[in-house]
Amino acid sequence: MITEIGIVSGEIWHYLEQHKTCSLTELVEGTDKSRNVVLMALGWLSREGHVILEDRENDYKITLRF
Repeated sequence: MITEIGIVSGEIWHYLEQHKTCSLTELVEGTDKSRNVVLMALGWLSREGHVILEDRENDYKITLRF
């Protein structure tokens, strides 16, 4: 599972490099990964300071931190 989370973290990183910012819903659809794995990968990226998460009504705004 840790390996999958790491791989998805990389996919999220590349997705955000192209799109700069997106909602959690857009990210799940854009990466075609399960919501749970995307959330775990975002937690990893967030903890390491690579993404900014902002709470929006019923969703999150996600931005890559440069």
